[in-house]
Amino acid sequence: MKKLKIAIQKSGRLNEDSLKILKDCGISIDNGKDQLKAAARNFPLEVFYLRNGDIPQYLRDGVVDIAIIGENVLVEKGENITIAEKLGFSKCKVSLAIPKGETYNSVKDFEGKRIATSYPETVKAYLKEKGVKADLHIINGSVEIAPNIGLADAICDIVSSGSTLFKNNLKEVEIMLKSEAVLAVSPKIQAEEQQILQKLQFRIQSVLTARSSKYILLNAPNEKIEAISKILPVLKSPTILPLAEKGWSSLHSVIKKEDFWDVIDELKANGAEGILVCPIEKMVL
Repeated sequence: MKKLKIAIQKSGRLNEDSLKILKDCGISIDNGKDQLKAAARNFPLEVFYLRNGDIPQYLRDGVVDIAIIGENVLVEKGENITIAEKLGFSKCKVSLAIPKGETYNSVKDFEGKRIATSYPETVKAYLKEKGVKADLHIINGSVEIAPNIGLADAICDIVSSGSTLFKNNLKEVEIMLKSEAVLAVSPKIQAEEQQILQKLQFRIQSVLTARSSKYILLNAPNEKIEAISKILPVLKSPTILPLAEKGWSSLHSVIKKEDFWDVIDELKANGAEGILVCPIEKMVL
């Protein structure tokens, strides 16, 4: 039987989050410590543990069919590779930063400056679009030290919390790209593997929908049901069940996680009581 070959980062946060979403999709992977390849027990999937920067080439060559990878890596190295799904985790920015004490007016300030980076193609494309020419110093590793030792005037790097920049006396001045983990597809994927991918995507979409939603139960007087129903728009309509107390009903529905507190405030203002909110494990639309 054919298996879908997926690449994920060998170690680090993206590795953990990638394995978690596969687990949440009901896929059990037999992987031991330091294994470079592992098979799923209950789904036609084979996992390859690779260095993040090598994954785009493996996709291009058709060695793997799909990969969970940072969007920023695809922008830098993933020409002609399709993104099938944005996964909503491992979010970061690719930004330009300068020493804290320097003033900054606009991207034009980088004209003629030396920029240290591990993302030369991303920087080149961004500066070209802005009409700016700069001297790039390609560094594989910690670029934050470059301004402190006189190697560069500025840096371009991944920014998550900003703590690394702060520790190195740098400040973020230009966000070039916002990135998150994505499901990328090889241009050489075959028809049989494409069918398995469709099944995997269906599971992933169910997990992602559940992660961004909350199940809500509440009690309300019957005369308030119409107004409250308009506040709960995620599903076609809420489930309404009569309570033992005459004139009252229980409403069940789904709300978006990001709108949680605003919706709760609105529900209370419209007469909702006994509001119970629960996480959703899977959600199939």
